[in-house]
Formats: sequence, C-alpha cells, structure tokens
Amino acid sequence: MFDSIQEKIRGAGKIVFVTGAGISQESGIPTFRGKDGFWGKYDPMQLATIDAFYENPKLVWEWYEERRKNILMAQPNAGHTAIARLGRYKDVIVLTQNIDGLHQKAGSKNVLELHGSIIRIKCTHCSFSDDMEAGFDVLPPKCRCGHMLRPDVVWFGEALPQDIWREAIMHAQSCDVMVIVGTSLVVSPANSLPLYAKQNGAVLVEVNPEKTVMSSEMDLSVRQTSASALPKMVELFES
Repeated sequence: MFDSIQEKIRGAGKIVFVTGAGISQESGIPTFRGKDGFWGKYDPMQLATIDAFYENPKLVWEWYEERRKNILMAQPNAGHTAIARLGRYKDVIVLTQNIDGLHQKAGSKNVLELHGSIIRIKCTHCSFSDDMEAGFDVLPPKCRCGHMLRPDVVWFGEALPQDIWREAIMHAQSCDVMVIVGTSLVVSPANSLPLYAKQNGAVLVEVNPEKTVMSSEMDLSVRQTSASALPKMVELFES
C-alpha cells in the first residue's frame, strides 16, 4: 500500500497528520457530514453559532452535554494509537479538527486542536478557562463572575485561535510528509494546510475511504479507514 513512497516516509524527519471526524468515527463518535452525522439530525445554525447560543443557551448546552458524555466514554482506536506509536520514531505533529481529545488519550504529545476542545469550557465574559469532565447541575452553567460559560470550541463564523493557527501553518510548511486522515477537506481554513505542505515539497498522503476534493493533489490516496491503514504505515518503522 505504501510501497510507492516507502522510502520517503522512512526518510522523513517530520510527519504532520491533519485529522478530521473520520478518524474518530470508529471510536463511536459520529461525523458531522456522514449519513448518521450530527448535522443530519440538527440544524447547525441552531446549535453551533454564537447567535444560537445567546438565543437559546440551554438548548445548545443540552446538545453539547450529550456529545460530551458520548466523547468522554469513547476510547482511541487503532488509528489514534498508530499515530501515537509513530511519535516514538519520528517528529510527529497532529493538527486536528476534532474536539474530542482522543489523540491525547492515545498518547500523542504534540497535538494542536484547531477547533478547540469539547472537554474545555470558557467564560463568555472573563478570562476563565478550564477542563471539565463532570456534568453540570444547571444549564447553562455560570462562571464565578456571574456570566455564562460555553464550550471552548470554534463555532461557525468564529475565527480559529490565531496562535494555534499560526503554529499549524508553520508545521505544515516545514514537514517532509503530511498525512491527511478522515477529513473531507471542505472546512476552511484547515483545508489549506495541505497546500502549505505541497508548496514546501512535502509528500501528501490521504487516508480516507471516500474520494475528497483534493484527492488529485495527493501523492498517494489510501481508500481505507484510518484504523486499518495507519497501523500498516507505522509497521514501516517497526519492521
């Protein structure tokens, strides 16, 4: 499968993974755009915008609490653990659009969460921010300052955390191999990361059961799930 670029992967000093919802689907976390995805059941404009939050914060929090319970019970799958294992042999950076924390749970050390974390909360008014795995007795929860707390995720219409985004671009521009896993590459600006890598001459590998809008730009497209394909990639370094 990886035979055509095996030497380039073996010789890579720095490997960047760009991951999307597909890698977590096999851990029981639905994708947003699949047939069983969240957006097929709910209108995202009623649940994932700042306007929706202020219009009905209780509804938005109830939805996120259900997602949080599902995510906190989920465990990393073979795709997550393969990326973590590869970090033993190579300089591995994970740029993830996922908000579930499964890369860190699997043992990956260098993870940039482009869209925030559902496990983290922040105040809508003051600078308070913290991880919160327990549920809340009252929704919407309030900060000590008296204002509402919200999930520390990037909603539609909001900018990515600029410090995280600048660092992500830097890694994309300096990697030898970029592996794009389980993402449709339709969400901006994360879908520009492969372009930064390509401009630097990096090898682009796509792991996705479905063809994407950027498949023609890839040096290799693997039409398998991440849990199936990524362990085989790591075996190149363990054989």
